[in-house]
Amino acid sequence: MKILFFIAALLAPVPALAADNVALASNVYVERSVTAANGKVSVVREEPKLVTPGDKLVFVLSYNNGGTTPADSFVVTNPIPASVSFVASDSPGADFSVDGGKSWAPLAALKVKAADGRLRPAGASDITAIRWAFSKAIPVGGTGNLIFRGIVR
Repeated sequence: MKILFFIAALLAPVPALAADNVALASNVYVERSVTAANGKVSVVREEPKLVTPGDKLVFVLSYNNGGTTPADSFVVTNPIPASVSFVASDSPGADFSVDGGKSWAPLAALKVKAADGRLRPAGASDITAIRWAFSKAIPVGGTGNLIFRGIVR
């Protein structure tokens, strides 16, 4: 039942978010290896219908500046679902949080408490949110994608 709830949450329509007239859309795909009749293996992205622990997910956040002025200081923040273990970002410039978005830093700078109470370097699976702060304005009509990957826990 937990997996079905997760699927429903992934498939629920995501309203476009607007700031500085930039619209955001979010899509999630399952990435699978498929073997053709000739034995050739290819990687495909599919709409998630049923996911199970270990399935590889690709999150694609698309942005579009439909306004009449460039969008300055634009920031995109995406929490990592509790049912997903973060793997990596395909888009450069991301900062990460291990505390639900209270603090941000590059992954190499983050620390978390280990079971024994000592601090240890954070790993990808400790990430609870990802954020991109655009250093350049998004021009009028500018579009792009921010992509990160995860694995179903």
